[in-house]
Amino acid sequence: MLIARVALDIPLATLFDYTVDAAMEVVVGQRVIVPFGTRQMLGVVMECVANSDMDAAKIKPLTRALQDCAPLSAELLRLLNFCSEYYRYPIGQTVLPALPTRLRSDEPIVVKSIVSYRLSAQGAALDLSRLAKNKKVQLRILNLLLVRAHSKAELKVVATTVSAALKLLVSEGWVEEFEQRSDGLTPSPSDKTSSHSTKPPSGRGEHIFNNAHTLTSEQQVAVDAVTQAQNFQCFLLHGITGSGKTEVYVHLMHTALQRDGQVLLLVPEINLTPQLEDYFRSRFPDVGITSLHSGLSEKVRLENWLDAQQGRAKIILGTRLSVFAELPKLALIIVDEEHDASFKQQDGLRYSARDVAIFRASQRGVPIVLGSATPSLESFHNAQTGRYQMLTLQQRANASARLPTVRCIHTKQNLMKDGISEILLREIELRIVRGEQSLLFINRRGYAPVLMCGGCGWLSDCKNCAGKMVLHLKDQRLRCHHCGYQIRPPKVCPDCASNDLHPIGSGTQRVEEILQERFPAARILRVDRDSTRNKRAWQTMREQIHANEVDILVGTQMLAKGHDFPALTLVGVLNPDSALYSSDFRATEKLYAQLAQVSGRAGRADKAGEVIIQTEFPDHPLYRALQCHDFNGFAAEQLAERDMAGFPPFHFQAILRAEGKVESEVYAYLNQARATATALGHAVEVLGVVPAALARRANHVRAHLLIQASTRRALQTFLRDWQFDLDAIPHSKLRCALDIDPLEF
Repeated sequence: MLIARVALDIPLATLFDYTVDAAMEVVVGQRVIVPFGTRQMLGVVMECVANSDMDAAKIKPLTRALQDCAPLSAELLRLLNFCSEYYRYPIGQTVLPALPTRLRSDEPIVVKSIVSYRLSAQGAALDLSRLAKNKKVQLRILNLLLVRAHSKAELKVVATTVSAALKLLVSEGWVEEFEQRSDGLTPSPSDKTSSHSTKPPSGRGEHIFNNAHTLTSEQQVAVDAVTQAQNFQCFLLHGITGSGKTEVYVHLMHTALQRDGQVLLLVPEINLTPQLEDYFRSRFPDVGITSLHSGLSEKVRLENWLDAQQGRAKIILGTRLSVFAELPKLALIIVDEEHDASFKQQDGLRYSARDVAIFRASQRGVPIVLGSATPSLESFHNAQTGRYQMLTLQQRANASARLPTVRCIHTKQNLMKDGISEILLREIELRIVRGEQSLLFINRRGYAPVLMCGGCGWLSDCKNCAGKMVLHLKDQRLRCHHCGYQIRPPKVCPDCASNDLHPIGSGTQRVEEILQERFPAARILRVDRDSTRNKRAWQTMREQIHANEVDILVGTQMLAKGHDFPALTLVGVLNPDSALYSSDFRATEKLYAQLAQVSGRAGRADKAGEVIIQTEFPDHPLYRALQCHDFNGFAAEQLAERDMAGFPPFHFQAILRAEGKVESEVYAYLNQARATATALGHAVEVLGVVPAALARRANHVRAHLLIQASTRRALQTFLRDWQFDLDAIPHSKLRCALDIDPLEF
């Protein structure tokens, strides 16, 4: 009797056994429908075995095996198994959420047929040099089809008139249409297909590469080092802002594509994917490029995932979840902005996409490149100790571009106008006169962080959270950015009925208002989560900036990384000091990375850039390091402090988080968990139970217990044993989660 061991999306760390009918064909990785209690559930077969530890009479038969999609590969299943074990999360809740939503239901996948084009026998015999030179679009199409067949969507990169040109080529008999299913499975006899076969693969990828830029000597050294790697090796590409890391990525992609491989490029933010995708299409016009991120519709994400699974997509560009994409020909992984906290999932399976990508590259035996102008201290330490190979880009790719000058304005010793110094305002005015752009960076959206009563000191606290409600003046709302609760601003103080209510501090909306008053003729654009909420809003804004239709940008961290605005020569930073006295030991590292990234937006072309930071602590070592562009010195100082304090990367951490509506229940659970952890007697440090940084959120009390160990192995051994004790502690009314390698406290 064949037994299928199935992963189901339920919070139990086990597989479930089902018998397989002799007439049913089931393989590992296949999606199946099985009975579970009174319902039918979709699962994934993880193992097929001959025997089960369960009583044979209690094993239910598998209901149905789904044949509408190729099974998951053994490689992907091993990766998901690793994540389940390392992050201590149920296997079913690891495997199923990694799939597109459409693959998690038994709803039949409607597979569309893609109309593609290829050269006919007559077209293959053409001498293209004899064709009329005014047939530019047709010539481009024919040159692309000489390499391989293309869909119409792929050919649209040639010109907007590609449809008319294709009709002419088909009517001439040089090009022919054929249909293929989007899942890559063999079409049924009823499908309309041409008897003409496509050009067989040569074993090496043939593609058009627009080599638009000559590599600098530093870039060439980096490209050579990675391309010479024969198997797994992790490279840290530490390049200053504007040093041309993307150009290094392009040349590495070119090499991987020549070897008929696939490339996975991870980026931290969805808003970075459209411009990168457009850029890569311009450099590889005949290569299948696809995106995978949560901003796509379910249908599009499924189609893109299938393109990757079937090898049609050669370059896969995505956010953290794309690390679990099926990639049968994976040859290279690139993690851009590897330091970014967005790569860490903060609920469910709390994985780090960067770390999972490194494991996947190791498992596959391919190189991985971690790129950043401000590497995480963990990655920087690994490069220093030889675990990773360091590659450095110390010069800007544009020979005429220089790193911006950075100066600090002491807010207590300079004249300020509504939180903006007169010095900064004069510099903005100078840029407007010169036809250059300025960026004011403030990492707070809304009008003001809090509304305050001048009579009694009342503050706009959120009734559900330990945080304050932010004033959004244009929407006439007080809004909590933690739980989403919102109300209209009161006209009088709720406590003393005074009408002396005024906003405290500044957000992007207030800065925008101040600038409009000071520069009424200036074209001001605010870029934050509120202003880019509508579809295509950010793309339209980006086009305005590149067309120099904007004088002043006001934005949050959305503008801090990955953007190249040639006319931008001034960056002003408002209110950065709060991170300097944060309880989070990573706060200083995060602030340096953020300020270095946003500073790097200035002076990327042939015009000099300047950065002005408004601060109460102009002599702080962090600001001194920024002024000297000395990341290495800053990192060395931070690593020395971490070593003395016993923090990562010198120790390894896990946090047990708990939240619930009753405070006593939360702390009782965590204290009991702490007692069991101590009783195990492992070589780990068990710290006390403390409130979370945001102690109450959405009416839930939040606290945690921190565990530290000197080695990763010691921590994992402890967690494996501790898991049994945790499962035995009653916690049905609580939300509990283990967070391995946490970034937030």
